[in-house]
Amino acid sequence: MVVTGGDGFLGSLVADGLKKRGCGNVFVPRSREFDLRDRQSIARLLQDTRPTMVLHLAAVVGGIGANREHPGKFFYDNAIMGIELIEQARQFQIPKLVVAGTICAYPKFTPVPFQEEDLWNGYPEETNAPYGLAKKALLVQCQAYRQEYGLNAIYLLPVNLYGPRDNFDPASSHVIPALIKKCVDARELRAKYIECWGTGTPTREFLYVEDAAEGILLAAEHYNKADPINLGSGTEISIKDLVTLVAKLTGFTGELRWDTTKPDGQPRRCLDVQKAAREFGFRARTPFEDGLRTTIRWYEQHAKK
Repeated sequence: MVVTGGDGFLGSLVADGLKKRGCGNVFVPRSREFDLRDRQSIARLLQDTRPTMVLHLAAVVGGIGANREHPGKFFYDNAIMGIELIEQARQFQIPKLVVAGTICAYPKFTPVPFQEEDLWNGYPEETNAPYGLAKKALLVQCQAYRQEYGLNAIYLLPVNLYGPRDNFDPASSHVIPALIKKCVDARELRAKYIECWGTGTPTREFLYVEDAAEGILLAAEHYNKADPINLGSGTEISIKDLVTLVAKLTGFTGELRWDTTKPDGQPRRCLDVQKAAREFGFRARTPFEDGLRTTIRWYEQHAKK
């Protein structure tokens, strides 16, 4: 087994899960040894490991700010990694390929709950469209390669993830780790307020990272079709309610201020998760508030600076 991104937030849990399931030979390529943007590097990886399955979880990701600052890098790196890896998987006749896409691939005004059939009914939200479209192109490639070459490639659409070992760097983190860090820092500095992006009205869905890893593993074991599959919890929360909840759980009691000059991003996000339950029995297990408490506790114990 090869797990790209297997030393990262999600990938490390997937790699651990494979080992717990009895996969004795799980290889995690490191970027210093295998540049996944380079065709020859990928070919060397597959030649050296000869895997029976590749799980492609590596990605260049970030929140709204990072997406706005690096749209070219986010598009190129994510597109080229996937395109070259899928092509080499075909050439090496890899028995199964699992590709992780992104919720950002959905159109900006997708009806809620997002159904997989809605993927092509509009353009993604502008701030993360380059990233979302780069990832969505890999779905087209997976389906085309299945049709022409018989490559057993499946494509998953995980929603926003959170949990221990997340990226808490405010320059590149997603909303939950950014809020946790902001609230904990403000609490310790006894700040009178924190400032939050946008209006607080958009909604988001979140999936605990351990649940996401289990969903990927179940799909790797049991799913072998061309259609993309959502991985999520099936529930949504407004950003304003999320900020209020994180502030409460971290013990920050100051004012919550909203900078409405900052973008909100996509208006709503919530997935239809019935297909994952039907096809391979996946359902999210972690209650949102429990997952937040665990994530906050991990940050305070391990990542706080």
